[in-house]
Amino acid sequence: MTILITGGAGFIGSHFARLKVKQQEKVVVLDKLTYAGNLENLDEITKDSNKLPYFKFHKGDICNKHLVEKIVKEEDVSVIVNFAADSHVDRSIMNADSFIDTDVKGTYTLLETAKENNVKRFIQISTDEVYGSIASGSFKESDVLYPRNPYSASKAGAEMLANAYWVTHKVPVIIARSCNNYGPNQYPEKLLPLFITNAMEDKELPVYGDGKQIRDWLHVEDNCSAIDFLLENGKPGETYNISAGNECTNIEITNLILNELKKPSSLIKHVKDRVGHDRRYSIDCSKIRSLGWEPNITFEDGIKSTIKWYITNKDWWNKIKTGEFLKYYGKQYEERETKLSSYCLGS
Repeated sequence: MTILITGGAGFIGSHFARLKVKQQEKVVVLDKLTYAGNLENLDEITKDSNKLPYFKFHKGDICNKHLVEKIVKEEDVSVIVNFAADSHVDRSIMNADSFIDTDVKGTYTLLETAKENNVKRFIQISTDEVYGSIASGSFKESDVLYPRNPYSASKAGAEMLANAYWVTHKVPVIIARSCNNYGPNQYPEKLLPLFITNAMEDKELPVYGDGKQIRDWLHVEDNCSAIDFLLENGKPGETYNISAGNECTNIEITNLILNELKKPSSLIKHVKDRVGHDRRYSIDCSKIRSLGWEPNITFEDGIKSTIKWYITNKDWWNKIKTGEFLKYYGKQYEERETKLSSYCLGS
């Protein structure tokens, strides 16, 4: 079996690629290497001669039908797992163009290729944000979607296409909606890596509004184990929520980070809230748990190990935060990064 992992040089995709190579599955990664794609995330594979026989990398855009089809045919791909996406809400509010291109058009291109080449399984990676905010209780897979920002709308659009290709063409699609992921190698625009690295540098931690927005946190390795579980146990045409039940306010997360790093609360800076900021995300994952999957990493252990990773891998994130990483990706990102510096780059 050959697995095509799109967005496999990004945060979650690279962890999934490592997992599958460790299982000695043949993995092909396709990644455009935009600002958050980082080949260093795959060092664990590419620097190990024992793992290289199971791995190939292609730089490219999932919107490029010719390239995607060429890879699927030449590599004899039987499974596609689509992690490729523009995923940061603040960026989508500023400019949604790339979100529509990658998240919607890119998914369409992959689905078309899967249809034409009889791919055996297609996992569409989605997010709990497609549901919108919920004041109490938890969303189930059957609930109506109500995305409230361009990013979550683009992911909902991708889901609708995936469902349509299952119903119309019987492309064996499974949709995985996971809550907020955290862990090593996460690009430092998201809340946890931004606040951890800022605190390490004694910089301000910009908290949106009152900081009482609630998110459910899932370690990236648990998310990858759930997606891997769905490859074997998921049913085509079905959607599965993935969470660990670790609901926490942003201000609680902020204080936890400061306490762990022994930094003062004076580093907290409350800033103007994000436009249309969802107050609470919460999903019910009893469906996947009823099949036998469970998370293995406790929130306490996961946060501590994540903080430790950023402490011991300062070189990895320092060059990103100092702008050195931009030289690999061209000047088109410089203006965007400058504008974003005035935003709270959190969850």
